[in-house]
Amino acid sequence: MYRTALRNVLAHKGRLLMTALAVMLGTAFVAGTLVFSDTMGQAVRNSYSKSYSDVSVLISDRWSRSADEGPKEAGQKKRDALTDATVKDLAALPGAERARGVVTGFTAVADKKGNLIGEAWSAQGSNFAPDASGKDPRYPMAEGRGPKAAGEIALNKQAADKAGYKVGDKVRVAGNGAAEDTTLTGVFTSDDPQVTSGGSLVLMDTATAQQRLLEPGHYSSIALTAKSGVSEDALLDAAKAKLPDTFDLETGQKLKDEQSKMVEQSVTGMKSMLLVFAGISLFVGIFIIVNTFTMLIAQRLKELALLRAVGASRRQVTNSVLIEALLIGVIASVSGLLLGIGIGAGMQSLLAGMNEGMPTGSLVIAPATIIGTLVTGIVVTVLSALIPAIRASRIPPVAAMSSGDLPSTQRGLVVRNSIGAVLAGGGIALILAGAFSKGTGGRTYLELGAPLTLIGVFVLLPLLSRPVVALVGPLLAKVFGTPGKLARRNAVRNPRRTASTAAALTIGLTLVTAVTVIGDSVTSTVTRLVSGSMKADYTVSMANHHSLSKDLAPLIAKADGVTAVSPVSNVMWTINGDSRAVEGFDAAAFDQLVTVKMASGSTGALKQGQILVNDEYAAKHNLTQGATAKVEVAEGKTLDLTVGGVFEHNATLSNVIVPNALIDQHDPDSFISEILVKGKDGETAALKQSVKAATGSNPVIEVLTEKDKVAEFSRIITTMLNIMYGLLGMAVLVAVLGVINTLAMSVFERKREIGMLRAIGLDRRGIKRMVRIESVVISLFGAVIGVGLGVFLAWSAVRVLAADLTGLTTSIPYGSVLLFLALSALVGVIAALWPARRASRMDILASIKTD
Repeated sequence: MYRTALRNVLAHKGRLLMTALAVMLGTAFVAGTLVFSDTMGQAVRNSYSKSYSDVSVLISDRWSRSADEGPKEAGQKKRDALTDATVKDLAALPGAERARGVVTGFTAVADKKGNLIGEAWSAQGSNFAPDASGKDPRYPMAEGRGPKAAGEIALNKQAADKAGYKVGDKVRVAGNGAAEDTTLTGVFTSDDPQVTSGGSLVLMDTATAQQRLLEPGHYSSIALTAKSGVSEDALLDAAKAKLPDTFDLETGQKLKDEQSKMVEQSVTGMKSMLLVFAGISLFVGIFIIVNTFTMLIAQRLKELALLRAVGASRRQVTNSVLIEALLIGVIASVSGLLLGIGIGAGMQSLLAGMNEGMPTGSLVIAPATIIGTLVTGIVVTVLSALIPAIRASRIPPVAAMSSGDLPSTQRGLVVRNSIGAVLAGGGIALILAGAFSKGTGGRTYLELGAPLTLIGVFVLLPLLSRPVVALVGPLLAKVFGTPGKLARRNAVRNPRRTASTAAALTIGLTLVTAVTVIGDSVTSTVTRLVSGSMKADYTVSMANHHSLSKDLAPLIAKADGVTAVSPVSNVMWTINGDSRAVEGFDAAAFDQLVTVKMASGSTGALKQGQILVNDEYAAKHNLTQGATAKVEVAEGKTLDLTVGGVFEHNATLSNVIVPNALIDQHDPDSFISEILVKGKDGETAALKQSVKAATGSNPVIEVLTEKDKVAEFSRIITTMLNIMYGLLGMAVLVAVLGVINTLAMSVFERKREIGMLRAIGLDRRGIKRMVRIESVVISLFGAVIGVGLGVFLAWSAVRVLAADLTGLTTSIPYGSVLLFLALSALVGVIAALWPARRASRMDILASIKTD
């Protein structure tokens, strides 16, 4: 039996090639993911291993302004600060060798064309703190010297080389306010991973850094270095005894451990996402394997029956089929592992090419990668062949004397359809429960219902194939004549085979359609909410979403062509016991800049120091025009504010709106998310340039119209969709291989029938057309089911997501849906090229002769 299994593999190697390719591609995806993520993880860990190398204890000011990237809770108040006195006290600790004050914060650098160097999130500024020799050991100078006074900076070598700056050049730097020109006095090197990975670092003298990034005389952190023989924990305890508990203290080792953990979590998250898509490819491959072995067994019906007749047991027949699967699995998995190593290397090179500062290193091929890839491929292949193997063992010896396939029993189809109906019905019920759920359990229902529905539909595909394909039967016969009629009958002749072939495409199209509809729904909703919600011509904001400087609005107000300006301030105040995000606007300019529909009262109430609330918030808290709200604006300070009006809900505005004058009075350090600008001539290039110039041409400040904001959001969604399409492309490719494989084996199985058709007058062109139409019908059947299922899942997901994004509704991109169906038809045509050519070239006499 073992020799028989080996002979069968060698005899059917052409027919098993597509199966092996499907397994190989799936395992290659797995191996490539593991190699790439392990290599990236090791490279990043090596890069970050030098962080905190000279830090024994780090004391951080949790309230430093440079770390404030959002509105503060009402009552938050900075109690203590790290100053020169603190540095001196810590340096005097018995176990401290030295203490240095560190100032850090966001600082952008523009190149010679005015564009930002690097990414906004990786643009940093710090202080140059020279020792007695005039050098800062953290930043050795490659050229020139460190900055000594205001207006001087030093820049990391990578950023300087990228922009073409030399010592003595004028360099434009900026924070969250107006940019300014400085003189480059030095270029330094650094092993800081954020710098070496493509970021920019600007060094200023300590006084200037404190003025720009924090407050005069303050530090964001103090780094302590322990004396020889003093442990980090001992120094930590000594520092804690010296400082109030308002500061955060960590040992250097703990900081390294936390950094390593962060890197590990990041790499693990990426690995998990990629493995999910690899799993989808393998899942699609399962249908190909099952289909292939089912058809091979059907073609070898007499052979297997004869083996049973001459004494082979059921177990021997089962084992012979499983051995074939094992051999294919081993060959395909080893090939997939080798291909995956190449994919991992290619992904690393691609990422390094896209980001020149990305850490790289030698490929990491861990034993777990080798074992995991081989075991996954072999187990998937063998388990996929298990059901066909069991069916093979049930072939009775008397079948050796029959002349056809054993038909599927009616009982088997009834059981299958019953199971499918229960699974699909239960899944749909859970999805509907989640979609119409008003609580937080909607997502859980959806997560449980989606896979149940998918599995149920896959089980029901044979039942669905007959009526769905029958719908296009008359059209095929009318348009394509006899080949069309034959193709339809071939497609429904074996519904299980048709279903298994189409299922692979159904999976891919379900996922592609779902993410497309969700992406289009979110984009359409954001477009609808943003469009028409503001009267302002431009919004000014930071590209990294940090707070804008309070000094910026007055500068913009003086720009040519500007008629109205309002900073949008953000604070967290407690209103009637409810902590709430509150937005502030300039009361005098509000009506010129914001579109709001009042249900009662008027926007003019803002000028009298009153507040506005939306109708939903008013109903929830029993507030009406003229009512008094108790508002905690600072720790221990509460105001009684009058509700001056109630406006209809607007997703782009907070529930509560107050005048900026009120916020400035009680929270002068509020977070400014954007500045609204209105021009006398509307949106013009001249107005945009004037506003940009008022910011000192700050490279990180964006001046955008409503259309610009929508376009930017659309680009983000499009990028995400393209990544998803790329990751799902492997599954679609495997599905195409499945269609080719099924058609090729079906052609071989029907060679006598094809020979008879040729004998009675159907020409080669007709044979080709018949096979191509059959392929297109099967592909479109899978695509239609997949698109329908994807739209349904996307609709339910949008309903659940609407709880987080008010106003979110389902939007179906019909153009994209039609494109998916057209591409599926094209897939059917391409997949049929080789099988159709092979069928048309069959020798008539050789095909119709009896065995």
